[in-house]
Amino acid sequence: MADVRKPPEAGPARHSHGAPSASFRASTHNSPRTWFLTSSLSPLCIRLIRLLLAHGDYVVACLPPTEIENDDRSAEFRELINECKSNRKDREGWKDRIRGIRCDGRVMGQCGAAVAEAVQVFGRIDILLSVVGTVEELSTTPRTRNLVRDQFETIFFSQVNFIKAALPQFRAQHTGHIIILTSIGGHIGTPGMSIYTAATWALEGYCDSLAYEIAPFNIKVTVVQPNKEIQSLTNKIVFAPQLPYYDSDVNPAPSVREIYGNMLNTNPDTAIDHLVGAEERPDDIQYRYPKLPAAAYDKLVMETVHALTAIGGHENPPARHIVGFDGAIAVKEKLKTVTEELEDFVEASVAVDIFDSELKTEARQGGNNNKEGEGLGQVRYMSEDVQMGMM
Repeated sequence: MADVRKPPEAGPARHSHGAPSASFRASTHNSPRTWFLTSSLSPLCIRLIRLLLAHGDYVVACLPPTEIENDDRSAEFRELINECKSNRKDREGWKDRIRGIRCDGRVMGQCGAAVAEAVQVFGRIDILLSVVGTVEELSTTPRTRNLVRDQFETIFFSQVNFIKAALPQFRAQHTGHIIILTSIGGHIGTPGMSIYTAATWALEGYCDSLAYEIAPFNIKVTVVQPNKEIQSLTNKIVFAPQLPYYDSDVNPAPSVREIYGNMLNTNPDTAIDHLVGAEERPDDIQYRYPKLPAAAYDKLVMETVHALTAIGGHENPPARHIVGFDGAIAVKEKLKTVTEELEDFVEASVAVDIFDSELKTEARQGGNNNKEGEGLGQVRYMSEDVQMGMM
């Protein structure tokens, strides 16, 4: 496929949202929306784009150079572009509502240029969908230390670059919606995925703070968290040599390496060599893009795809949305554990408070009575009381 980028003058006419109005915000899903996808080659994103185009929306699809040049990774996107150009009745108008742009999110200038091109072609951006990608299982060698930096560049800094590039446009429109597609790894750590989890938490922490800063401009922020398997099985997986201390014979912790390795080995095209230890071959790094049957991908990602289309551009979207029952239960259990630990140590928490108040006493009583949720609420109000006393 030739470069999907077209000269601006050859692009389709802009759709006219006009100035943001109450009627537009109230009927978001009945009006065409312009989506800006920071990375568009995963099976999830391909299915999302199809659904958006079928709905009548406009799509700006950013294409990471290292991925678009990989024939296997880009094959499904190329197929989609061919569909858009075809004479199929059910694809009519699609080619005028999609714009592919090669863009390396690690380079701020390219992010700004991509946003400018999107606005020039389609007139505006309604939804920025930040798509977190690569999953890496790392050890400590000089080469894998570079992979750690790459992980943060890919997951954190590149997505921040896209957000920063889009914010001036959103402020000018006085409307916009930033969606961050991560995983429940934003709540729960996973053995063997510490760097991926750290980068994900960094991005979510940034967005939690950003949401308050941009709320006065009518710009919303939503973090969407599907199960980890959805991101892992639709993006590149990188294996580094395992440190001997974490061998399954020594450490009983669940092995992500074995789970993903066994899954990849079910397909001859993605089978990996025997994963040796760091002491034997410290620089033996392997990566694969998982290959699953189309029907398996549909079953894996469509729940998330429908969640994104329902939330995107909503006038009152959630700050966080967990996709799927299993993920919701896992996060609920994690939050329950955090609450219980806070209750158990509420005495230690209030002991450092230099202000005496009724709320402090109630917080202690809540912890002693071990009433689920009550002590947590008291501690929260106590914190607010302290802040007010310091003003």
